[in-house]
Amino acid sequence: MDRPAAAPAGGTSRSSARLTGWGRTAPTTATVLRTADLDVLAEAVRTAGPRGVIARGLGRSYGDPAQNAGGLVIDMTALDRIHDIDVDTAVADVDAGCSLDKLLRAVVPHGLWVPVLPGTRQVTVGGAIGADIHGGNHHTQGTFTRHVLSLDLLTADGQVRTLTPDGPDRELFLATTGGMGLTGVVLRAKIRLDRVETSYFIADVEQAPDFDEMLERLTRNDENYTYSKTWFDSVTKGAHMGRGFLLRGSSAKLEDLPANLRKDPLKFDAPQLATFPDVFPPGMLNRLTAKALNEFYYRKAHTQQGVVQNITQFYHLLDLFADWNRAYGPRGFLQYQFVVPMDRTDVLRASMEAIVESGHISALNVLKRFGDGNDAPLSFPRKGWTLAVDLPVKPGLDALCDRLDEMVLEAGGRLYLAKDSRTTADRFAQMYPDLPAWREVRDAVDPERKFASDQSRRLQLVTG
Repeated sequence: MDRPAAAPAGGTSRSSARLTGWGRTAPTTATVLRTADLDVLAEAVRTAGPRGVIARGLGRSYGDPAQNAGGLVIDMTALDRIHDIDVDTAVADVDAGCSLDKLLRAVVPHGLWVPVLPGTRQVTVGGAIGADIHGGNHHTQGTFTRHVLSLDLLTADGQVRTLTPDGPDRELFLATTGGMGLTGVVLRAKIRLDRVETSYFIADVEQAPDFDEMLERLTRNDENYTYSKTWFDSVTKGAHMGRGFLLRGSSAKLEDLPANLRKDPLKFDAPQLATFPDVFPPGMLNRLTAKALNEFYYRKAHTQQGVVQNITQFYHLLDLFADWNRAYGPRGFLQYQFVVPMDRTDVLRASMEAIVESGHISALNVLKRFGDGNDAPLSFPRKGWTLAVDLPVKPGLDALCDRLDEMVLEAGGRLYLAKDSRTTADRFAQMYPDLPAWREVRDAVDPERKFASDQSRRLQLVTG
């Protein structure tokens, strides 16, 4: 295996750090190792102490999967080299610490595109594999790991194994995709890319006056779009409860662009405008401010067809602002995301009503449809409806989330490990019936249970 060209500034570093997820809740302290030296990484894994070791990327999981209280956390961002971009075969060979933003900026000039993107580009390739991320095109492209041709996994014995989706280690590949770093450290991956004519999208925007109309429109013609998502209002009550807009589209072709954009059709127009300071008090998002934000979002998204948008407008509006999670204040927030079967729209409505009536406020709300799931035991997406809300932490939030958990369980649905920060081991086990099969594969590759995280202990993912 090629070694990265350079170690991080200062070489290998170890320090004690207080870590949280993107939601900024439940901080814990761990020793953080940062290095690009694979021999150092292998030795660190082999000699991990009783609290174990877990890899961490850019910290964009909302809860605690990349924390390890009292143990070792490997900061993978030092390992971020792009080894090769094969334009002829449309394959990228990259280190696991490379961000999707960096990868996109490298491949787009060649007319290539990362086929699956979450709501932010500030996610590492290793994190994308560990969480088996999805995007607004799951119904057409599946999850990120559908496009992973191979990955190199540093296992508990300090060895590196190359895994493929159809090779002799298929079961370990599947356990790693969605396994939240608990089978080993993903070091490197080969990713199949899409070909594009431009870096823009051609989009249709539709206002929907209420939740029922939103569902009806999504059900009617969602398959006509490569990308599809909605935003809905979780504050307004009465006849217009759940009003919102649909944003759907596909990659724009050269002929779709106006003349001024055709001069540079592969320009990657994705600036970062500002960084949020860490000065916001608790309660900034309240019913008054949320109502104003919801009104602004709804009125701004007037119905229009065939609009050309760049990636920021269409997909990654929040990436305009670094550290936007600070806007929720020092208590932080959680994102609650679940999926339920297609025939359980009653759960979508009941959950939305519960949130609206609870007094808890969410301004960032997304509803979309998933396509078929895959064979990875802990991969979140499955055919159905998925709903996500961001909820500031305040008294009573646990009770609301417990109520939502029960609705999801009754419907045969599940929560997303990359977003969860508070459910119980018992509920999670009910939501993921393939958990025992995943544990069997995981325990075989790590019998001493070296890989562990705050989340794995909370949910009892690693037992014994």
